Amino acid sequence: MSDLKSLIRTIPDYPKPGIMFRDVTTLLGDAQGFKAAIAQLAEPYRTLPVDAVAGIEARGFILGGAVADRLGCGFIPIRKKGKLPWKTIGQEYALEYGTDSIEIHLDAIKEGERILIVDDLIATGGTAIAAAKLIQQVKGTIVGAAFVIDLPELGGVAALQRAGIESHCLMAFEGH
Repeated sequence: MSDLKSLIRTIPDYPKPGIMFRDVTTLLGDAQGFKAAIAQLAEPYRTLPVDAVAGIEARGFILGGAVADRLGCGFIPIRKKGKLPWKTIGQEYALEYGTDSIEIHLDAIKEGERILIVDDLIATGGTAIAAAKLIQQVKGTIVGAAFVIDLPELGGVAALQRAGIESHCLMAFEGH
């Protein structure tokens, strides 16, 4: 884990002053680091029945697609509003530094399918909880959520736990 943590770039004051942005693109660009991160994200779910991985735009697409391949299941994109071409439902959520909205195709999940949520980072948990609400609205069952990075001071993992969703994170960074 410490080796993977050294592959994360920190960008101060992005996207606004006071935010320490944790950039996973440096991890993604390292072949061995990327491979290890995918293996570690998938490992807790390897023996569980998972029908699909739901990746949250945009880095969650990269990580989620690879985790889905590793688990031998399908992939579902959860995208920003207006980006999916078919009938969708949406969910607004609060970010650490604003608000946004995500959507999923109405027919992306069959009733009862077991879904793993994947994204690069969990901060307040707003995006992941919005994704969970979308999955539940289309009658999917959430088996868990996996993230490369946790920012524990912002309480996202605790918020997911309160919502009944267990999380798996590869590393934590203190601060924002």
